[in-house]
Amino acid sequence: MGETHNHDHQHHNHNPNPNLHPNLNLNHNPNPNPNHNHNHQPPQATGPPLMPLGSAKGPLFPPTEQLLQLHYCIHSNPSWPQTVLLAFQHYIVMLGTTVMIATILVPQMGGGPGDKARVIQSLLFTSGVNTLLQTLFGTRLPTVMGPSFAYIISALSVINDLSDDNFRSEHQRFEHTMRAIQGSLIVSSFINIILGYGQAWGNLTRFFSPVVITPLVCVLGLGLFGRGFPQVGDCIEIGLPMLILLIISQQYMQRVHPVAQSILERFALLLCVGLIWAFAAILTVAGAYNHVKERTELSCRIDRSFLLSSAPWIRAPYPFQWGTPIFRAGSVFGMMGAALVSSAESTATFYAASRLAGATPPPAHVVSRSIGLQGLGQLFDGFFGAVVGHTASVENVGLLGLTRVGSRRVVQISTAFMIFFSIFGKFGAFFAQIPLPIFAAIYCILYGIVAAIGISFIQFANKNSMRNIYVLGISLFLGISIPQYFVMNTDVAGHGPVRTTAGWFNDILNTIFSSPPTVTTIVGTFIDNTLEARHSINDRGVPWLVPFQRRKGDSRNDEFYSYPLRINEYIPSRFL
Repeated sequence: MGETHNHDHQHHNHNPNPNLHPNLNLNHNPNPNPNHNHNHQPPQATGPPLMPLGSAKGPLFPPTEQLLQLHYCIHSNPSWPQTVLLAFQHYIVMLGTTVMIATILVPQMGGGPGDKARVIQSLLFTSGVNTLLQTLFGTRLPTVMGPSFAYIISALSVINDLSDDNFRSEHQRFEHTMRAIQGSLIVSSFINIILGYGQAWGNLTRFFSPVVITPLVCVLGLGLFGRGFPQVGDCIEIGLPMLILLIISQQYMQRVHPVAQSILERFALLLCVGLIWAFAAILTVAGAYNHVKERTELSCRIDRSFLLSSAPWIRAPYPFQWGTPIFRAGSVFGMMGAALVSSAESTATFYAASRLAGATPPPAHVVSRSIGLQGLGQLFDGFFGAVVGHTASVENVGLLGLTRVGSRRVVQISTAFMIFFSIFGKFGAFFAQIPLPIFAAIYCILYGIVAAIGISFIQFANKNSMRNIYVLGISLFLGISIPQYFVMNTDVAGHGPVRTTAGWFNDILNTIFSSPPTVTTIVGTFIDNTLEARHSINDRGVPWLVPFQRRKGDSRNDEFYSYPLRINEYIPSRFL
Protein backbone atom coordinates (compact mmCIF):
# COMPACT_ATOMS: atom_id res chain seq x y z
CA MET A 1 0.00 0.00 0.00
CA GLY A 2 2.94 2.29 -0.33
CA GLU A 3 5.97 3.05 1.76
CA THR A 4 5.28 4.06 5.35
CA HIS A 5 7.10 7.14 6.56
CA ASN A 6 7.86 7.85 10.19
CA HIS A 7 9.75 11.12 10.10
CA ASP A 8 8.23 12.42 13.27
CA HIS A 9 10.70 10.58 15.51
CA GLN A 10 13.98 11.08 13.67
CA HIS A 11 15.61 12.68 16.69
CA HIS A 12 15.30 9.36 18.57
CA ASN A 13 17.83 7.60 16.37
CA HIS A 14 19.75 6.40 19.42
CA ASN A 15 17.20 3.64 19.98
CA PRO A 16 19.22 0.41 19.96
CA ASN A 17 16.21 -1.83 19.49
CA PRO A 18 14.31 -1.14 16.24
CA ASN A 19 11.36 -3.22 17.46
CA LEU A 20 10.67 -0.81 20.28
CA HIS A 21 8.73 2.40 20.04
CA PRO A 22 11.23 5.21 19.50
CA ASN A 23 9.75 7.29 22.29
CA LEU A 24 10.75 4.76 24.93
CA ASN A 25 13.68 5.98 26.99
CA LEU A 26 16.16 3.11 27.07
CA ASN A 27 18.84 5.28 28.65
CA HIS A 28 16.95 5.69 31.91
CA ASN A 29 19.27 6.66 34.74
CA PRO A 30 18.01 5.46 38.13
CA ASN A 31 20.22 7.98 39.90
CA PRO A 32 19.13 11.56 39.27
CA ASN A 33 22.35 12.98 40.71
CA PRO A 34 24.12 14.87 37.90
CA ASN A 35 27.51 14.14 39.52
CA HIS A 36 26.93 10.43 39.30
CA ASN A 37 29.86 8.56 37.74
CA HIS A 38 28.59 7.49 34.30
CA ASN A 39 31.67 5.29 33.78
CA HIS A 40 30.53 2.99 36.55
CA GLN A 41 29.90 -0.49 35.13
CA PRO A 42 26.61 -1.99 36.30
CA PRO A 43 26.73 -5.56 37.59
CA GLN A 44 26.04 -8.24 35.00
CA ALA A 45 22.50 -9.63 35.06
CA THR A 46 22.53 -13.26 36.18
CA GLY A 47 18.83 -14.13 35.73
CA PRO A 48 16.65 -14.13 32.59
CA PRO A 49 17.00 -11.02 30.40
CA LEU A 50 14.96 -8.06 31.58
CA MET A 51 11.94 -7.25 29.44
CA PRO A 52 12.23 -3.82 27.80
CA LEU A 53 9.95 -1.14 29.14
CA GLY A 54 6.47 -1.42 27.64
CA SER A 55 7.04 -4.66 25.73
CA ALA A 56 4.40 -6.52 27.76
CA LYS A 57 1.67 -4.02 26.92
CA GLY A 58 0.70 -5.40 23.54
CA PRO A 59 1.73 -4.75 19.93
CA LEU A 60 2.69 -1.34 18.60
CA PHE A 61 1.04 -0.25 15.35
CA PRO A 62 3.23 1.71 12.94
CA PRO A 63 1.71 4.57 10.91
CA THR A 64 -0.07 3.46 7.73
CA GLU A 65 -0.74 5.92 4.96
CA GLN A 66 -3.66 3.98 3.50
CA LEU A 67 -6.39 2.10 5.34
CA LEU A 68 -5.99 -1.63 4.84
CA GLN A 69 -9.58 -2.67 5.61
CA LEU A 70 -11.29 -0.90 2.70
CA HIS A 71 -13.07 -3.32 0.36
CA TYR A 72 -12.84 -0.97 -2.62
CA CYS A 73 -10.55 2.01 -2.93
CA ILE A 74 -10.74 4.96 -5.31
CA HIS A 75 -9.80 2.94 -8.43
CA SER A 76 -11.49 -0.40 -7.75
CA ASN A 77 -15.18 -0.88 -8.43
CA PRO A 78 -17.88 -3.24 -7.06
CA SER A 79 -20.08 -5.21 -9.45
CA TRP A 80 -22.60 -3.12 -11.41
CA PRO A 81 -25.66 -4.15 -9.33
CA GLN A 82 -23.81 -3.26 -6.13
CA THR A 83 -22.54 -0.02 -7.67
CA VAL A 84 -26.08 1.09 -8.55
CA LEU A 85 -27.41 0.27 -5.05
CA LEU A 86 -24.48 2.01 -3.35
CA ALA A 87 -24.98 5.03 -5.63
CA PHE A 88 -28.67 5.19 -4.67
CA GLN A 89 -27.59 5.04 -1.02
CA HIS A 90 -25.38 8.10 -1.57
CA TYR A 91 -28.37 9.87 -3.11
CA ILE A 92 -30.57 9.10 -0.08
CA VAL A 93 -27.89 10.36 2.34
CA MET A 94 -27.40 13.70 0.53
CA LEU A 95 -31.17 14.14 0.17
CA GLY A 96 -31.53 14.81 3.91
CA THR A 97 -29.42 18.00 3.86
CA THR A 98 -31.17 19.16 0.67
CA VAL A 99 -34.62 18.85 2.27
CA MET A 100 -33.43 20.45 5.54
CA ILE A 101 -32.13 23.56 3.76
CA ALA A 102 -35.29 23.93 1.66
CA THR A 103 -37.43 23.44 4.79
CA ILE A 104 -35.54 26.22 6.63
CA LEU A 105 -35.46 28.82 3.84
CA VAL A 106 -38.50 28.45 1.57
CA PRO A 107 -41.26 29.19 4.15
CA GLN A 108 -39.38 32.32 5.31
CA MET A 109 -39.18 33.48 1.69
CA GLY A 110 -42.94 33.24 1.29
CA GLY A 111 -42.89 30.05 -0.75
CA GLY A 112 -45.46 27.26 -0.54
CA PRO A 113 -45.11 23.47 -0.92
CA GLY A 114 -44.91 23.77 -4.73
CA ASP A 115 -42.06 26.29 -4.47
CA LYS A 116 -40.30 24.05 -1.97
CA ALA A 117 -40.55 21.12 -4.38
CA ARG A 118 -39.05 23.21 -7.20
CA VAL A 119 -36.22 24.41 -4.92
CA ILE A 120 -35.41 20.81 -3.98
CA GLN A 121 -35.43 19.86 -7.67
CA SER A 122 -33.03 22.71 -8.48
CA LEU A 123 -30.69 21.75 -5.62
CA LEU A 124 -30.66 18.10 -6.72
CA PHE A 125 -29.91 19.07 -10.32
CA THR A 126 -27.05 21.43 -9.44
CA SER A 127 -25.68 18.88 -6.93
CA GLY A 128 -25.59 16.21 -9.63
CA VAL A 129 -23.78 18.41 -12.13
CA ASN A 130 -21.33 19.75 -9.53
CA THR A 131 -20.52 16.26 -8.24
CA LEU A 132 -19.90 14.91 -11.73
CA LEU A 133 -17.61 17.83 -12.60
CA GLN A 134 -15.69 17.54 -9.31
CA THR A 135 -15.09 13.78 -9.68
CA LEU A 136 -13.92 14.24 -13.29
CA PHE A 137 -12.01 17.53 -13.29
CA GLY A 138 -11.73 18.64 -9.63
CA THR A 139 -10.10 16.61 -6.87
CA ARG A 140 -11.27 13.36 -8.56
CA LEU A 141 -12.03 12.05 -5.07
CA PRO A 142 -15.37 10.26 -4.41
CA THR A 143 -17.01 13.31 -2.82
CA VAL A 144 -20.63 14.33 -3.36
CA MET A 145 -21.09 18.10 -3.75
CA GLY A 146 -24.18 18.87 -1.69
CA PRO A 147 -25.98 22.08 -0.62
CA SER A 148 -24.07 23.96 2.06
CA PHE A 149 -25.41 25.27 5.38
CA ALA A 150 -22.69 27.94 5.22
CA TYR A 151 -24.96 30.04 2.98
CA ILE A 152 -27.92 30.01 5.39
CA ILE A 153 -26.93 33.20 7.27
CA SER A 154 -26.39 35.12 4.01
CA ALA A 155 -29.67 33.82 2.55
CA LEU A 156 -31.55 34.79 5.74
CA SER A 157 -29.97 38.25 5.51
CA VAL A 158 -31.34 38.65 1.96
CA ILE A 159 -34.78 37.46 3.13
CA ASN A 160 -34.69 39.93 6.03
CA ASP A 161 -33.64 42.87 3.83
CA LEU A 162 -36.63 42.28 1.54
CA SER A 163 -39.17 41.60 4.28
CA ASP A 164 -40.32 45.25 4.45
CA ASP A 165 -40.91 45.57 0.69
CA ASN A 166 -44.46 45.49 -0.62
CA PHE A 167 -45.43 42.57 -2.88
CA ARG A 168 -48.75 41.62 -4.42
CA SER A 169 -48.49 38.09 -3.08
CA GLU A 170 -46.25 35.83 -1.03
CA HIS A 171 -45.28 33.96 -4.20
CA GLN A 172 -44.04 37.20 -5.75
CA ARG A 173 -41.96 37.86 -2.62
CA PHE A 174 -40.54 34.33 -2.92
CA GLU A 175 -39.51 34.81 -6.55
CA HIS A 176 -38.04 38.28 -5.88
CA THR A 177 -35.97 36.86 -2.99
CA MET A 178 -34.79 33.96 -5.15
CA ARG A 179 -33.62 36.41 -7.82
CA ALA A 180 -31.68 38.42 -5.20
CA ILE A 181 -30.01 35.22 -3.90
CA GLN A 182 -29.18 34.20 -7.50
CA GLY A 183 -27.41 37.51 -8.13
CA SER A 184 -25.41 37.18 -4.91
CA LEU A 185 -24.34 33.61 -5.76
CA ILE A 186 -23.21 34.62 -9.26
CA VAL A 187 -21.01 37.53 -8.15
CA SER A 188 -19.56 35.87 -5.02
CA SER A 189 -18.59 32.77 -7.03
CA PHE A 190 -15.64 34.70 -8.46
CA ILE A 191 -13.99 34.65 -5.01
CA ASN A 192 -13.52 30.87 -5.24
CA ILE A 193 -12.67 30.98 -8.95
CA ILE A 194 -9.86 33.51 -8.32
CA LEU A 195 -8.57 31.83 -5.14
CA GLY A 196 -8.64 28.41 -6.80
CA TYR A 197 -7.32 28.93 -10.30
CA GLY A 198 -4.95 31.65 -9.01
CA GLN A 199 -3.33 28.89 -6.86
CA ALA A 200 -3.75 31.01 -3.70
CA TRP A 201 -5.89 28.42 -1.90
CA GLY A 202 -3.43 25.61 -2.64
CA ASN A 203 -0.57 27.74 -1.34
CA LEU A 204 -2.51 28.16 1.91
CA THR A 205 -2.65 24.38 2.36
CA ARG A 206 1.15 24.26 2.16
CA PHE A 207 1.10 25.70 5.69
CA PHE A 208 -0.82 22.65 6.89
CA SER A 209 0.78 19.83 8.85
CA PRO A 210 -0.77 16.69 10.37
CA VAL A 211 -1.12 18.74 13.58
CA VAL A 212 -3.46 21.12 11.70
CA ILE A 213 -5.25 18.52 9.56
CA THR A 214 -6.17 16.41 12.62
CA PRO A 215 -8.37 19.01 14.40
CA LEU A 216 -9.59 20.37 11.05
CA VAL A 217 -11.12 17.04 10.01
CA CYS A 218 -12.25 16.29 13.58
CA VAL A 219 -14.35 19.45 13.89
CA LEU A 220 -15.74 18.79 10.42
CA GLY A 221 -17.69 15.96 12.03
CA LEU A 222 -17.96 17.09 15.66
CA GLY A 223 -19.00 20.63 14.70
CA LEU A 224 -22.20 19.26 13.15
CA PHE A 225 -23.49 17.81 16.43
CA GLY A 226 -26.56 20.05 16.19
CA ARG A 227 -27.76 18.09 13.16
CA GLY A 228 -27.42 14.80 15.03
CA PHE A 229 -29.24 13.77 18.19
CA PRO A 230 -30.94 17.16 18.83
CA GLN A 231 -32.92 16.52 15.62
CA VAL A 232 -33.37 12.84 16.45
CA GLY A 233 -35.10 14.10 19.61
CA ASP A 234 -37.65 16.03 17.54
CA CYS A 235 -39.34 12.67 16.97
CA ILE A 236 -37.70 10.25 19.36
CA GLU A 237 -40.03 7.31 18.55
CA ILE A 238 -38.74 7.32 14.95
CA GLY A 239 -35.20 8.68 15.29
CA LEU A 240 -33.99 6.52 18.17
CA PRO A 241 -35.16 3.18 16.68
CA MET A 242 -33.43 4.19 13.45
CA LEU A 243 -30.16 4.88 15.27
CA ILE A 244 -30.25 1.64 17.29
CA LEU A 245 -31.37 -0.52 14.35
CA LEU A 246 -28.64 0.84 12.08
CA ILE A 247 -25.90 0.13 14.64
CA ILE A 248 -27.16 -3.39 15.41
CA SER A 249 -27.84 -4.46 11.81
CA GLN A 250 -24.78 -2.87 10.22
CA GLN A 251 -22.20 -3.86 12.85
CA TYR A 252 -23.48 -6.82 14.90
CA MET A 253 -25.87 -8.79 12.67
CA GLN A 254 -23.37 -8.96 9.82
CA ARG A 255 -21.38 -11.45 11.90
CA VAL A 256 -24.25 -13.96 11.92
CA HIS A 257 -23.56 -15.36 8.45
CA PRO A 258 -20.93 -14.71 5.72
CA VAL A 259 -23.65 -13.79 3.19
CA ALA A 260 -25.22 -11.39 5.67
CA GLN A 261 -21.86 -9.71 6.20
CA SER A 262 -21.44 -8.38 2.66
CA ILE A 263 -25.12 -7.35 2.38
CA LEU A 264 -25.55 -5.67 5.75
CA GLU A 265 -22.17 -3.96 5.80
CA ARG A 266 -22.93 -2.17 2.53
CA PHE A 267 -26.72 -1.91 2.39
CA ALA A 268 -27.97 -1.92 6.00
CA LEU A 269 -28.58 1.82 5.78
CA LEU A 270 -31.07 1.39 2.92
CA LEU A 271 -32.83 -1.47 4.69
CA CYS A 272 -33.13 0.48 7.94
CA VAL A 273 -34.46 3.59 6.20
CA GLY A 274 -37.13 1.48 4.49
CA LEU A 275 -38.20 -0.25 7.73
CA ILE A 276 -38.34 2.88 9.91
CA TRP A 277 -40.04 4.89 7.14
CA ALA A 278 -42.73 2.19 6.96
CA PHE A 279 -43.02 2.32 10.76
CA ALA A 280 -43.50 6.12 10.56
CA ALA A 281 -46.20 5.61 7.91
CA ILE A 282 -48.06 3.17 10.18
CA LEU A 283 -47.94 5.63 13.08
CA THR A 284 -49.20 8.42 10.82
CA VAL A 285 -52.10 6.37 9.44
CA ALA A 286 -52.99 5.05 12.91
CA GLY A 287 -53.51 8.60 14.12
CA ALA A 288 -50.62 8.72 16.59
CA TYR A 289 -49.91 12.34 15.64
CA ASN A 290 -53.44 13.72 15.34
CA HIS A 291 -53.31 15.70 18.59
CA VAL A 292 -49.69 16.79 18.99
CA LYS A 293 -47.76 20.04 18.62
CA GLU A 294 -47.18 21.40 15.14
CA ARG A 295 -43.41 20.89 15.37
CA THR A 296 -43.91 17.22 16.29
CA GLU A 297 -46.29 16.81 13.35
CA LEU A 298 -43.76 18.30 10.92
CA SER A 299 -40.97 16.04 12.24
CA CYS A 300 -42.90 12.76 12.58
CA ARG A 301 -45.69 12.63 10.00
CA ILE A 302 -44.86 11.54 6.46
CA ASP A 303 -47.67 13.59 4.88
CA ARG A 304 -47.02 17.06 6.33
CA SER A 305 -44.57 18.26 3.67
CA PHE A 306 -47.20 18.16 0.88
CA LEU A 307 -44.32 17.65 -1.56
CA LEU A 308 -45.83 14.68 -3.40
CA SER A 309 -49.09 16.46 -4.24
CA SER A 310 -47.43 19.74 -5.27
CA ALA A 311 -44.40 18.45 -7.22
CA PRO A 312 -44.71 18.38 -11.04
CA TRP A 313 -44.43 15.06 -12.85
CA ILE A 314 -41.74 16.29 -15.24
CA ARG A 315 -39.92 19.59 -15.02
CA ALA A 316 -36.28 20.23 -15.84
CA PRO A 317 -34.53 23.14 -14.07
CA TYR A 318 -33.36 25.78 -16.55
CA PRO A 319 -31.27 28.98 -16.38
CA PHE A 320 -32.91 31.97 -14.67
CA GLN A 321 -36.06 29.96 -13.94
CA TRP A 322 -37.10 32.45 -11.22
CA GLY A 323 -36.43 35.51 -13.40
CA THR A 324 -33.54 37.88 -14.04
CA PRO A 325 -31.00 37.91 -11.14
CA ILE A 326 -30.98 40.98 -8.90
CA PHE A 327 -27.56 42.27 -7.84
CA ARG A 328 -27.42 44.02 -4.45
CA ALA A 329 -24.03 45.03 -3.02
CA GLY A 330 -24.85 44.21 0.61
CA SER A 331 -26.08 40.71 -0.25
CA VAL A 332 -23.07 40.01 -2.47
CA PHE A 333 -20.53 40.81 0.28
CA GLY A 334 -22.34 38.59 2.76
CA MET A 335 -22.38 35.73 0.24
CA MET A 336 -18.61 36.15 -0.30
CA GLY A 337 -18.06 35.16 3.33
CA ALA A 338 -20.15 32.05 2.74
CA ALA A 339 -18.08 31.21 -0.36
CA LEU A 340 -14.87 31.36 1.71
CA VAL A 341 -16.42 29.16 4.40
CA SER A 342 -17.57 26.58 1.83
CA SER A 343 -13.98 26.41 0.52
CA ALA A 344 -12.58 25.75 4.00
CA GLU A 345 -15.21 23.06 4.64
CA SER A 346 -14.59 21.40 1.28
CA THR A 347 -10.82 21.34 1.89
CA ALA A 348 -11.30 19.54 5.21
CA THR A 349 -13.74 17.12 3.54
CA PHE A 350 -11.23 16.35 0.76
CA TYR A 351 -8.61 15.31 3.33
CA ALA A 352 -11.13 13.01 5.02
CA ALA A 353 -12.26 11.57 1.67
CA SER A 354 -8.70 10.86 0.56
CA ARG A 355 -8.13 8.73 3.66
CA LEU A 356 -11.41 6.82 3.31
CA ALA A 357 -10.91 6.27 -0.42
CA GLY A 358 -7.43 4.75 -0.02
CA ALA A 359 -5.73 7.71 -1.71
CA THR A 360 -2.86 9.94 -0.57
CA PRO A 361 -3.60 13.46 0.79
CA PRO A 362 -4.55 15.80 -2.09
CA PRO A 363 -1.61 17.89 -3.39
CA ALA A 364 -1.79 21.69 -3.23
CA HIS A 365 -2.45 22.11 -6.98
CA VAL A 366 -5.34 19.61 -6.79
CA VAL A 367 -6.94 21.46 -3.87
CA SER A 368 -6.56 24.72 -5.83
CA ARG A 369 -8.23 23.46 -8.99
CA SER A 370 -11.05 21.84 -6.98
CA ILE A 371 -11.83 25.14 -5.20
CA GLY A 372 -11.67 26.95 -8.57
CA LEU A 373 -14.12 24.40 -9.97
CA GLN A 374 -16.30 24.81 -6.90
CA GLY A 375 -16.45 28.52 -7.79
CA LEU A 376 -17.55 27.65 -11.32
CA GLY A 377 -20.12 25.33 -9.74
CA GLN A 378 -21.45 28.19 -7.63
CA LEU A 379 -21.73 30.29 -10.80
CA PHE A 380 -23.77 27.41 -12.25
CA ASP A 381 -25.88 27.36 -9.05
CA GLY A 382 -26.68 31.04 -9.54
CA PHE A 383 -27.68 30.54 -13.18
CA PHE A 384 -29.93 27.56 -12.44
CA GLY A 385 -31.62 29.04 -9.38
CA ALA A 386 -30.23 27.08 -6.45
CA VAL A 387 -31.08 28.68 -3.12
CA VAL A 388 -27.56 28.10 -1.71
CA GLY A 389 -24.11 27.22 -3.01
CA HIS A 390 -22.50 23.79 -2.74
CA THR A 391 -19.69 22.23 -0.73
CA ALA A 392 -18.26 18.73 -0.38
CA SER A 393 -20.80 16.66 1.57
CA VAL A 394 -19.51 15.51 4.98
CA GLU A 395 -22.20 12.84 5.42
CA ASN A 396 -21.39 11.20 2.09
CA VAL A 397 -17.71 10.96 3.06
CA GLY A 398 -18.84 9.29 6.29
CA LEU A 399 -20.77 6.82 4.13
CA LEU A 400 -17.49 5.82 2.44
CA GLY A 401 -16.23 4.73 5.85
CA LEU A 402 -19.48 3.04 6.87
CA THR A 403 -19.65 0.85 3.75
CA ARG A 404 -15.85 0.62 3.30
CA VAL A 405 -16.38 1.38 -0.37
CA GLY A 406 -14.34 4.37 -1.55
CA SER A 407 -14.96 3.84 -5.26
CA ARG A 408 -15.07 6.95 -7.45
CA ARG A 409 -17.45 5.27 -9.89
CA VAL A 410 -20.12 4.78 -7.20
CA VAL A 411 -20.28 8.53 -6.54
CA GLN A 412 -20.30 9.30 -10.27
CA ILE A 413 -23.27 6.95 -10.78
CA SER A 414 -25.07 8.64 -7.85
CA THR A 415 -25.21 11.84 -9.93
CA ALA A 416 -27.54 10.02 -12.34
CA PHE A 417 -30.04 9.56 -9.48
CA MET A 418 -29.74 13.23 -8.48
CA ILE A 419 -30.38 14.47 -12.02
CA PHE A 420 -33.13 11.89 -12.71
CA PHE A 421 -35.10 12.77 -9.55
CA SER A 422 -34.61 16.49 -10.18
CA ILE A 423 -36.40 16.17 -13.54
CA PHE A 424 -39.07 13.61 -12.60
CA GLY A 425 -40.43 15.55 -9.67
CA LYS A 426 -43.06 13.14 -8.34
CA PHE A 427 -40.48 10.36 -7.87
CA GLY A 428 -38.05 12.76 -6.20
CA ALA A 429 -40.78 14.12 -3.91
CA PHE A 430 -41.66 10.58 -2.82
CA PHE A 431 -38.22 10.06 -1.24
CA ALA A 432 -38.07 13.66 0.01
CA GLN A 433 -40.97 12.80 2.36
CA ILE A 434 -38.68 10.66 4.55
CA PRO A 435 -38.96 12.23 8.06
CA LEU A 436 -35.91 14.32 8.96
CA PRO A 437 -35.24 12.49 12.30
CA ILE A 438 -34.40 9.41 10.21
CA PHE A 439 -31.69 11.39 8.42
CA ALA A 440 -30.50 12.84 11.74
CA ALA A 441 -30.04 9.31 13.14
CA ILE A 442 -27.92 8.41 10.11
CA TYR A 443 -25.84 11.56 10.56
CA CYS A 444 -25.07 10.62 14.19
CA ILE A 445 -22.99 7.75 12.82
CA LEU A 446 -21.63 9.30 9.62
CA TYR A 447 -20.40 12.52 11.25
CA GLY A 448 -18.77 10.43 13.98
CA ILE A 449 -16.83 8.42 11.39
CA VAL A 450 -15.53 11.61 9.77
CA ALA A 451 -14.44 12.99 13.17
CA ALA A 452 -12.65 9.72 13.94
CA ILE A 453 -10.83 9.66 10.61
CA GLY A 454 -9.47 13.08 11.52
CA ILE A 455 -7.88 11.59 14.66
CA SER A 456 -5.99 9.09 12.50
CA PHE A 457 -3.92 11.88 10.90
CA ILE A 458 -2.06 12.51 14.18
CA GLN A 459 -0.16 9.21 13.71
CA PHE A 460 2.10 11.04 11.23
CA ALA A 461 3.22 13.58 13.87
CA ASN A 462 4.76 13.16 17.32
CA LYS A 463 1.80 12.33 19.52
CA ASN A 464 3.89 12.77 22.68
CA SER A 465 5.04 16.32 21.96
CA MET A 466 3.58 18.75 24.50
CA ARG A 467 3.79 21.46 21.87
CA ASN A 468 1.65 19.39 19.47
CA ILE A 469 -0.80 18.56 22.26
CA TYR A 470 -1.21 22.27 22.95
CA VAL A 471 -1.87 23.12 19.27
CA LEU A 472 -4.32 20.20 18.94
CA GLY A 473 -6.20 21.07 22.11
CA ILE A 474 -6.66 24.78 21.47
CA SER A 475 -7.58 24.21 17.79
CA LEU A 476 -10.17 21.58 18.67
CA PHE A 477 -11.74 23.46 21.53
CA LEU A 478 -11.88 26.90 19.95
CA GLY A 479 -12.97 25.34 16.64
CA ILE A 480 -16.13 24.11 18.37
CA SER A 481 -16.58 26.72 21.11
CA ILE A 482 -16.33 29.93 19.05
CA PRO A 483 -18.90 28.80 16.40
CA GLN A 484 -21.19 27.61 19.20
CA TYR A 485 -21.12 31.12 20.70
CA PHE A 486 -22.02 32.63 17.32
CA VAL A 487 -24.80 30.09 16.68
CA MET A 488 -26.32 30.59 20.15
CA ASN A 489 -26.40 34.35 19.63
CA THR A 490 -27.88 34.28 16.11
CA ASP A 491 -31.60 35.02 15.87
CA VAL A 492 -34.14 33.63 13.41
CA ALA A 493 -33.49 36.47 10.96
CA GLY A 494 -29.79 35.53 10.75
CA HIS A 495 -28.43 38.40 12.88
CA GLY A 496 -25.36 37.18 14.77
CA PRO A 497 -23.30 38.66 17.62
CA VAL A 498 -21.40 41.00 15.25
CA ARG A 499 -23.85 43.90 14.84
CA THR A 500 -22.29 47.01 13.33
CA THR A 501 -24.02 49.53 11.09
CA ALA A 502 -22.56 47.75 8.02
CA GLY A 503 -24.80 44.75 7.40
CA TRP A 504 -22.51 43.19 4.80
CA PHE A 505 -19.58 43.29 7.28
CA ASN A 506 -21.74 41.62 9.90
CA ASP A 507 -22.73 38.84 7.48
CA ILE A 508 -19.12 38.10 6.52
CA LEU A 509 -17.84 37.82 10.11
CA ASN A 510 -20.92 36.02 11.44
CA THR A 511 -20.68 33.47 8.62
CA ILE A 512 -16.92 32.88 8.98
CA PHE A 513 -16.96 32.47 12.76
CA SER A 514 -20.06 30.25 12.73
CA SER A 515 -18.11 27.58 10.80
CA PRO A 516 -16.04 25.12 12.91
CA PRO A 517 -13.66 24.11 10.05
CA THR A 518 -13.00 27.75 9.17
CA VAL A 519 -12.22 28.75 12.77
CA THR A 520 -10.03 25.67 13.20
CA THR A 521 -8.15 26.49 9.99
CA ILE A 522 -7.45 30.03 11.21
CA VAL A 523 -6.47 29.07 14.79
CA GLY A 524 -4.57 25.87 13.99
CA THR A 525 -2.60 27.21 11.02
CA PHE A 526 -1.58 30.39 12.84
CA ILE A 527 -0.42 28.70 16.06
CA ASP A 528 1.24 25.73 14.34
CA ASN A 529 3.30 28.00 12.08
CA THR A 530 4.30 30.54 14.73
CA LEU A 531 4.92 28.42 17.85
CA GLU A 532 8.42 26.88 17.64
CA ALA A 533 7.64 25.96 14.05
CA ARG A 534 11.24 25.71 12.74
CA HIS A 535 12.53 23.75 15.72
CA SER A 536 9.75 21.16 15.61
CA ILE A 537 9.46 20.38 11.88
CA ASN A 538 9.92 16.65 12.48
CA ASP A 539 7.55 16.60 15.46
CA ARG A 540 4.87 18.35 13.37
CA GLY A 541 5.04 15.63 10.69
CA VAL A 542 6.00 18.10 7.96
CA PRO A 543 8.55 15.78 6.25
CA TRP A 544 5.78 13.19 5.82
CA LEU A 545 3.26 15.61 4.29
CA VAL A 546 5.51 17.71 2.02
CA PRO A 547 5.98 15.05 -0.73
CA PHE A 548 2.21 14.74 -1.11
CA GLN A 549 1.74 18.50 -1.35
CA ARG A 550 4.09 18.78 -4.34
CA ARG A 551 3.00 17.89 -7.85
CA LYS A 552 5.81 15.37 -8.41
CA GLY A 553 6.65 14.80 -4.75
CA ASP A 554 5.15 11.28 -4.64
CA SER A 555 4.70 8.83 -7.50
CA ARG A 556 1.12 8.10 -6.45
CA ASN A 557 -0.08 11.69 -6.85
CA ASP A 558 -0.59 11.25 -10.60
CA GLU A 559 -2.19 7.84 -10.08
CA PHE A 560 -4.97 9.27 -7.91
CA TYR A 561 -5.37 12.85 -9.09
CA SER A 562 -4.45 13.12 -12.78
CA TYR A 563 -7.15 14.09 -15.27
CA PRO A 564 -8.98 11.29 -17.15
CA LEU A 565 -8.34 10.43 -20.80
CA ARG A 566 -5.01 12.33 -20.97
CA ILE A 567 -6.96 15.59 -20.94
CA ASN A 568 -4.08 17.21 -19.05
CA GLU A 569 -2.13 17.38 -22.33
CA TYR A 570 -4.53 20.03 -23.59
CA ILE A 571 -4.77 22.17 -20.43
CA PRO A 572 -2.16 24.83 -19.50
CA SER A 573 0.04 23.52 -16.69
CA ARG A 574 -0.86 26.40 -14.34
CA PHE A 575 -4.47 25.13 -14.29
CA LEU A 576 -3.63 21.46 -13.67
